[in-house]
Amino acid sequence: MLPTSNFTFLKVQDAQLAQLGALAERYFRDDPGTAVFKLRQFAELLSKTVAAHNALYLGERETFEETLRRLSYERIIPKEAADVFHALRKAGNRAAHETTGSHSDALLALKFARQLGIWFHRTYGKQPDFKPGPFVPPAEPIDATAPLKEEIEALRRRVVESEDAAGRARREAEDHACARESVEQRLAREAEERAIWEKLAAESESRAVEIAARLATLQTRAEQAPKAESLEYIHRGEEASAKIDLDEAATRALIDQQLRDNGWEADTKAIRYAAGARPIKGRNVAIAEWPTASGPADYALFVGLTLIGVVEGKRKRKNVSAAIDQAERYSNGIGASSDFAFAGEPNLGAARPIPHWPV
Repeated sequence: MLPTSNFTFLKVQDAQLAQLGALAERYFRDDPGTAVFKLRQFAELLSKTVAAHNALYLGERETFEETLRRLSYERIIPKEAADVFHALRKAGNRAAHETTGSHSDALLALKFARQLGIWFHRTYGKQPDFKPGPFVPPAEPIDATAPLKEEIEALRRRVVESEDAAGRARREAEDHACARESVEQRLAREAEERAIWEKLAAESESRAVEIAARLATLQTRAEQAPKAESLEYIHRGEEASAKIDLDEAATRALIDQQLRDNGWEADTKAIRYAAGARPIKGRNVAIAEWPTASGPADYALFVGLTLIGVVEGKRKRKNVSAAIDQAERYSNGIGASSDFAFAGEPNLGAARPIPHWPV
């Protein structure tokens, strides 16, 4: 029996997708790199499933990146969803080839993957009004850093705040049951759970033939379906992508990646003003939380020692015009410094604002 997870709702559409998501949650605590890689597999299978639903599946000869780019070009995957797909693809590549993957990376990947799963369910499950409830954070690792503990605790608070009376009663009963558990009972339960996960992992690795057959069946059905069905998928996909709901941390990570893709050195957690980051001659750097008279700007963009603009990153549902105004206030509130020069006319006293928001 597959344990309950943030991806359980996908069992109706595809049990393998639900299983990959659940496995990633299981690996999170002890092996975050493997969790990230499992979520890359999740995203790749999801992209192939979307292609097959639209009679565009080309088999294993096409790479994950090629599939995403083709589906984006055909407008099958809207930009909002495509950005999240690519973020998972790149994170998974790093985890596989560079043997990297922190718990923060894995938590971010879980949030990204769940939003893609929700997008898919609303689009291809024909449930545009599906309400998934809040993201439930996985078990906290023993050596969790303070920022990670804070983020997991904030996610837990969201879950508690969203619970109704029945949910609170059920959770309290589970907490009491765990508290009464003896050491022997706990060890026996953990051994049983471990056996379940090991079985699921083995099954996941051995299902390539089954998955290929299922995708081929979807492809054949889509080829025989009327064109109107594919157009309806595109319409529902666009509506569902507008509902993708990333929190502030996930939005920042997505913008970091977009900046890196466009030639900037960007990392909200490491390249930030408070951590000592400053403009460097010969390098294009996006420095996070740059101080201004109106508060810290999300990013200040430096080409060498020249400040060319600021970026204000907002969650998609935030007001865009307000973000533009805020970016302008930040850019006008940056004081002169011997560390850098301003772009533009000398009398401006500040860089022209270059607002940016998730689109």
